[in-house]
Amino acid sequence: MNVYAESSAVVAWLLGEANGDPAHDLLEAADNVYCSDLLFVECERALIRLEAAGALSTAEAGARRAALNREASFWIVCRIEGEVVERARRPFPREPVRSLDALHLATLIVGASIFTDPEILSFDDRIRENATALGFAIAAA
Repeated sequence: MNVYAESSAVVAWLLGEANGDPAHDLLEAADNVYCSDLLFVECERALIRLEAAGALSTAEAGARRAALNREASFWIVCRIEGEVVERARRPFPREPVRSLDALHLATLIVGASIFTDPEILSFDDRIRENATALGFAIAAA
């Protein structure tokens, strides 16, 4: 199984949310996981926000950062450039789509030329609706 990992699902795992463990299990079971380098920015920003608010200690944030880096060392990271940027600039089936969501969707689409029949792992309704409208399956986590 090929999986596109979107930030909302990975953040859920990093923060220990109820749906986070099933998301992590699915990522570990996948044959291939690919993501946008945007995922790392969004995950890092979530950890920084929680640390700044006092909801996570520096040690807790560091441990979660390390867990992400360990897991992601097995993933294929797609850069935000070229074909991804070009696709993100065009309309999607379920507009309006925010800029960062457009980059995730564009990376999903571009990656599908390499990874056959990818499923998208996302907890964001707008991304899920667009992915479905584009013909992608939603990963069950």
